[in-house]
Amino acid sequence: MIKEIIVVEGKDDVAAVKRAVDAEMIITGGFALPAAVMERIKTAAKKRGVIIFTDPDFAGEKIRKTIASQISNCKHAFLPREQAMKEGDIGIENASPENILLALKNARSQTIEKRQEFTQKDLIINQLIGNNKASYRRDQLGKLLGIGYGNAKQFLNRLNHYEVTRDEWQEALKHLEE
Repeated sequence: MIKEIIVVEGKDDVAAVKRAVDAEMIITGGFALPAAVMERIKTAAKKRGVIIFTDPDFAGEKIRKTIASQISNCKHAFLPREQAMKEGDIGIENASPENILLALKNARSQTIEKRQEFTQKDLIINQLIGNNKASYRRDQLGKLLGIGYGNAKQFLNRLNHYEVTRDEWQEALKHLEE
């Protein structure tokens, strides 16, 4: 059982997560995020903590950013796009219970303090920007680190804001090269 309350986008996501883990959830109902839903999420964050677990698409990222901008102590769980795909549809509801469980287990807290552990130079040196394999490499590394896919700027922000350590970084890079 997960102690935090999981924030998902819809009823189908709830059903999928319930197949993987016993947890309480809040449904956002899309990126409109009514004030009453945001208040429930704020209360949940204060009392038990929340894990934001949105679809790996534009709308899911927008919801994630909206919630995180108003609530500072959230954890974030990321599901790789291909694990959320089914017949052209992308969403948490399409993922296997094993992949959902792994994503939740790897949820990371977002730090509010400015952290510059990683720089653009790290991305360049490790071929994560500036070449034709960069997008693929960021995608694979994001999976290994549990921070999801992002363009170069988003990826760098996630490395720094989700408190990825140098040891985790080195280990993930090793696996990426295998």
